Amino acid sequence: MEAHIYSVTELTSEIKRLIEDKYPFIWIYGEISNLKIPYSGHLYFTLKDESARINAIIFKGQLKKLKFNPENGISVIGFGRLGLYESRGTYQIIFEYIEPKGIGSLQIAYEQLKIKLSAQGFFSISHKKELPFLPKNIFIITSPSGSVLYDILNIINSVVINTNVCTT
Repeated sequence: MEAHIYSVTELTSEIKRLIEDKYPFIWIYGEISNLKIPYSGHLYFTLKDESARINAIIFKGQLKKLKFNPENGISVIGFGRLGLYESRGTYQIIFEYIEPKGIGSLQIAYEQLKIKLSAQGFFSISHKKELPFLPKNIFIITSPSGSVLYDILNIINSVVINTNVCTT
């Protein structure tokens, strides 16, 4: 009996099929490293733990849905599928969804926004103005039928007798 001799393409296609059939969708966690966003807008990185690493990708469409900005060093948990990039013969995880592990994505987004705004000087004391003891104008952004409007009006009317209020 003669042994079948595989071409590189044949063997890689077989391995691709085996991997993708065995692991269609999985949950996985690890730490982000080697993060890159090329011109395509996709996010490429390595997901690693103490002993191993795997290439990872988040396509541009999924990336827009994230509530935080992935960064090197952040531990994440995600849902994706395994795939084999045939031209290189390497396997990777293609994420559909990821979030920070241990800390919520909204908290990460908040912290990242705070750092960004702080770097732009928005929290600088030089930009702050002292509030007057009795302001001339107060602006309330709410629905016209919201209870918050009536609560504020009641408080203002109980504190200040002559108040002109415009509710439009």
